[in-house]
Amino acid sequence: QVQLVESGGGLVQPGGSLRLSCAASGSIFSVGAMGWYRQAPGKQRELVATITDGGSTNYADSVKGRFTISRDNAKNTVYLQMNSLKPEDTAVYYCNAYLRHTIASIRLSYWGQGTQVTVSS
Repeated sequence: QVQLVESGGGLVQPGGSLRLSCAASGSIFSVGAMGWYRQAPGKQRELVATITDGGSTNYADSVKGRFTISRDNAKNTVYLQMNSLKPEDTAVYYCNAYLRHTIASIRLSYWGQGTQVTVSS
């Protein structure tokens, strides 16, 4: 059993900042790539940022220069620091992680339950 638990969402004014966290727990041998996705009402889920277990990052063009993804491998946790937030950043943000349960198992994709981020004055 594996859980991804997200925290840090909320309501913020335009130009403000939020920091999201996502901790993986349960039967985990190793954690591979982790990432954040978001889904706004009436839209498809889209990639926000990803980070490999080696620390390489990738960002959607819409968030480059404003968002920073990082991870703490000792805590199996990924973070998303969001600065200069805009109303169009409003969405449910989902954490994703590729995990191995044992040394011999393949990596499986897991999702968190989502956390709401609302940017509004």
